[in-house]
Amino acid sequence: MRAVAPEPPKLANSTRRLRLGTVLALSLFVMIGVRLVVLQVASSPSDAARLIKLREDRITEVTLPAARGSIVDRNGTVLAHSVEARYVGADPVLVKNPSQTAATLAPLLGVPQSKLVPLLTKHDRPGGGPSRFEFLAQGVDISVGNRISALKLDGIVVRQDERRDVPGADLAANLIGFTGADNSGLEGLEARYDSLLRGTAGTQEFEIGKGDDLNKPIPGGYQRYVAPQPGASLQLTIDAEIQYEVQRILGEAAREWDATIAGAVVLDVRTGEVLAQASYPGYNAGKPQDFEPTDREDVPSAIVADPGSVHKAFIFGAALQEGHINANSTLAIGPALERGNYRFQDGHMQPKGTKMTMPGLLALSSNVGTILIADKLGKQKVYEYQQKFGLGRPTNEGMPGEASGRILTPDEWSGSASGSVPIGMSVDATLVQMAAGYAAIANDGTYLQPHLIKSMISGKDGGVTPTAKPESHRVLSPEVARQLRAWMETVVADKDATGTQAAVRGYRVAGKTGTGKRLIDGQYTSANYGSFIGMAPAENPRFVIAVSAEVPHGTGGDVAAPAFSKMMSTALLHHRVPPSTTKAPQFRIHP
Repeated sequence: MRAVAPEPPKLANSTRRLRLGTVLALSLFVMIGVRLVVLQVASSPSDAARLIKLREDRITEVTLPAARGSIVDRNGTVLAHSVEARYVGADPVLVKNPSQTAATLAPLLGVPQSKLVPLLTKHDRPGGGPSRFEFLAQGVDISVGNRISALKLDGIVVRQDERRDVPGADLAANLIGFTGADNSGLEGLEARYDSLLRGTAGTQEFEIGKGDDLNKPIPGGYQRYVAPQPGASLQLTIDAEIQYEVQRILGEAAREWDATIAGAVVLDVRTGEVLAQASYPGYNAGKPQDFEPTDREDVPSAIVADPGSVHKAFIFGAALQEGHINANSTLAIGPALERGNYRFQDGHMQPKGTKMTMPGLLALSSNVGTILIADKLGKQKVYEYQQKFGLGRPTNEGMPGEASGRILTPDEWSGSASGSVPIGMSVDATLVQMAAGYAAIANDGTYLQPHLIKSMISGKDGGVTPTAKPESHRVLSPEVARQLRAWMETVVADKDATGTQAAVRGYRVAGKTGTGKRLIDGQYTSANYGSFIGMAPAENPRFVIAVSAEVPHGTGGDVAAPAFSKMMSTALLHHRVPPSTTKAPQFRIHP
């Protein structure tokens, strides 16, 4: 009888294995299908919402700050830039003891504990769901950040950030301004050009597991990344070396004369660029909280005052342009005259009927003579030329909060206005406005808008975009401007004139002294607002410098003229401007 072969094991049979695999696969698909039905059909709306909420609770969003652009001078010297720092953030969900954590961090961050506790305590976001990230402090020193990291506090993270650094401390601080803790501009150019400097922040959204550390994404989980766009940099027209010297000289003069405020502006006549703009008092832009708001004001653009006799150059220029006076004109004056029951008199009183030349009237700063010349112009022409010289409107040089000043329309002239307006009273002007008007005289009669911004530098590719060409218009003919400059040289060159202390060794100087008042809350202060505005070399001016100071005593010739001389010497030597090769023209005070 033949032996029967043993039957192979069931799983060893290929047919049975195929059948079993098919059954298992079908079972798996059935289970998945059932689960999908349960989730998509059988689950209630509340169950679906719960599932969505569970996922949302695991999503966190972190802001990625954009690198803030720098502010540099015309030669690339850094005036303000951002340096590496740290930010300290928190996931309130992971913070176990908000009060204790706040007590630990407060002295390290310099933030009140009362401000930290709400940020560290669990709370919902405005859009719903628990907040998973809060900034506690930004711009933290790296050393402080390292100390906090070493504490290993639950829910607290320290990450890379930046903070604003001002290498020059008070150098051009009243222009530059400063930023806040979040690196946004709060004052000065930092505020005016904040949107350009700060760039566009990026964001990072990602899913974290339960109990995971903040900023630790789940591998393979949901992630969304938007890269930050760095801000552009701002290149100023300022020359840091000239700015430093002008600030130093201004500060010395202000302290010597007990000035409450003082200002100075240096303009390049050919371009309208502001090479220096200084204020007294000043402050350290790296520590703005240590100073009063008044210390942070930019005096040349924000403070208005009656310019006084520096305004007279505009009257003489207008009368010369309109043909009411010429190189040979003389005028008979007296010691005083009355307008609207107000008496106007000269500092250098002349007997009634005394004849004087035009340069003589400027040299001795005659109020009476200037008023009589303005009479020839009439109030309408006076007003028109004030506008042409840039008064009554902001220069738009680039500073935020620039004052517009104020000039009286012809309809607003009172009985005494025909006496006060020509000599720079009843006129509100900033130092920048007056400097720009004098630059028109220096620039052969063409007004150029003063400006502080030279170019924008892209944070993306470093491309340089120059600023738009400054606004310009003609005020005087070249011949009239040159004649007026020659007359104004007498103010400095004549031994009896008011501006002799403005002389600069080796160079011809044209300019004018002024002593006015400042109006505060509708009342004139008792202090004098002394100024000197001049140009050099007078025969072919390169720079205009305006200096002013509010002092308890003294005039523009005493206070501002000596400071002008030092500043102008600095600017001329710094730019290697050749000395004058001819002497100032000689004019007689009396014919």
